[in-house]
Formats: sequence, structure tokens, C-alpha cells
Amino acid sequence: MIGTMFRSEDVPATDRFDYWRELIVRTRSNDFISTHSAEFWGELRLLELGPTTVMQTSFLPTRFRRSPRMVRQCDRELYHLTLMHDTGMALDHADGTTAFGPQDLHLVDSSRPYDFWPANGSERRVVRGVGVDIPKALLPLPPHRVRGLLNQRLPGREGIGALLTDFLTGLDRQADTLQPSDAPRMGRVVVDLLAAWIGQLLDAEAALPTETRQRALTERIRAFVQQNLHDPELTPPTIAAAHHISVSYLHRIFQQQTQGETVAAWIRGQRLEGARRDLANPDLACTSIHTVAVRWNFPRAADFARTFRAAYGLSPSEYRHQALSEGM
Repeated sequence: MIGTMFRSEDVPATDRFDYWRELIVRTRSNDFISTHSAEFWGELRLLELGPTTVMQTSFLPTRFRRSPRMVRQCDRELYHLTLMHDTGMALDHADGTTAFGPQDLHLVDSSRPYDFWPANGSERRVVRGVGVDIPKALLPLPPHRVRGLLNQRLPGREGIGALLTDFLTGLDRQADTLQPSDAPRMGRVVVDLLAAWIGQLLDAEAALPTETRQRALTERIRAFVQQNLHDPELTPPTIAAAHHISVSYLHRIFQQQTQGETVAAWIRGQRLEGARRDLANPDLACTSIHTVAVRWNFPRAADFARTFRAAYGLSPSEYRHQALSEGM
């Protein structure tokens, strides 16, 4: 497991707001104001992925204000990206006020003042979102190009924006299984997806380094495969055609980004992992092993049993029995 987890109920009521605020201040230097500070509720998972920080957070309405004086006193030269899961927050900035809704993304610059506030601050209504803090120097695009995207509602529902949104949301689900050695790699993925998304918005993808574009493309391919694992026609030619690249280029970039693993081997591993999860799911205990195997594109029982044992050390039936017994 990586990162720091905070739940307000684990802290005395009088200390909750201050404790939560101190965790966020590790990367975001703001004033924090909440009408709910005396009875604060919040949850926060802070993932430090190399120089990049990701915060998965839920909290009662709170105002985040960075004043000109705070900018002068301390500027860590960061971009702050926020993904909103809920409505009810707005941003005051030099050019006016911008309101945000579910799945909206917005980018602010730590070198500029801003005021991010709850539109209905008196309501006891939980706000959920994801924050990303990334050093400006890591983003391979000049600040004057990025400036035009600051403080706006930015799309996170399609293209690379959707991929970035899904990856950030999924990090919370993966955090309990990630190891410290995974952190730098996950941080690079966040930077690459953010850079590719901004490059797409600015029509400046050609200005990105080749490695950044290749790593972002690899993540797009991974997401495409995950969405189509049940399709028996999911093959390298199908994947290449969907991404407008040649099969040879697909194999080359995939092996470069996965320490030599082939596309077919990765697909097989993901399908096998899906079958393992189904076998351990008590809601599917009455589903036959053969049905589970076929669902994950293992039509031959003998092949499935052999492959499963090689991966997990048990036959599918032995694994199911053990997993369901432990869950009782």
C-alpha cells in the first residue's frame, strides 16, 4: 500500500478540520475556511507518486483561497488539476468566476491567486473530487501555451480527457495493492496523460516528446483492451486498427512500455485475472467454472485449468473453494 489515508472519524472531533487541512498543505498552500469546521467530516487519500501528488478526497464544503500575499511568500511552481465528482464549487480568478459540475476538470497555477469556494457553503453536502499537483517543470509544454487553459471548465468525458479521468478515479481502487516501487511509474503515467490531454486541447500534440506520446498511447491501448476483454475478436490487428497504427508499431511500443510483454500475453493475463475475480465472487458461486471461463474467452476447459494453475498455483475449483471459504 502507498500513500496516507485520513478519515475524520479516526481523529477527535476538535482536531478533524486542522488535521485534514495539514495533509493538503503538504502540496497546496491555501487558506482553508469552512462553516463546518467545528463538526467537520472528510476523507482523504494522499498518494505521493514521485514528484507528483494525487489526492482522492471527500469533504464538507470548504473554501480554498490562495491570496496574492501567499503567492509572494511561497510558490512551489505547481499546476493544480482538479477533477470534480459533484456540483457546487466555483472558482474566482483574475478573469471572472467559473462554476464546475460533475466530471469537469480545471487547472490552476500556484503562481496566480485564486479562490475556490462552495456555491452552497452553508449546506451540509459532501463534495467529492480528485486533486493532482504536478511541478510545472515536468509538463513538456511552455507555460505561455498552458496559460490559455487555466481556470476554465475543461472536458473530461471523451478522448484523452476521459482516459485521464478514469485513471485518476481508478487510482483510489488500486492504492491498497500498489507498492512503493510502483509510485514513480504511476506518477509518470499521470504526467504523460496530463501532457497528452493538454496537448490535445491546444492542438499541440506534435510538440510533445516522442516518449510522452508513446506512453500516453500505451495507456489508451490498455484502456481499450480493458473495455473489450469479453470480445473474442480482440486481437492485435483489431487494436492497431482502432488506434490508426500498424500492428508492428503496436507491438514495438507495447513491449517498450511493458518490459517486453507482448500484447497477446497481456490480454491473456487480464482475462485470467477477470476469471480469478469472478471465481472469488460469492455472488457468482452458483455459476459454473466453465461459464466463467467462456465469459473470459477460455472456451476449452483443459486449457483454462492449465493456464490458471500455472498463474495461481491452484486449479480453478481449488481456488474458488479456498477464496469462498476465507470470505465466509
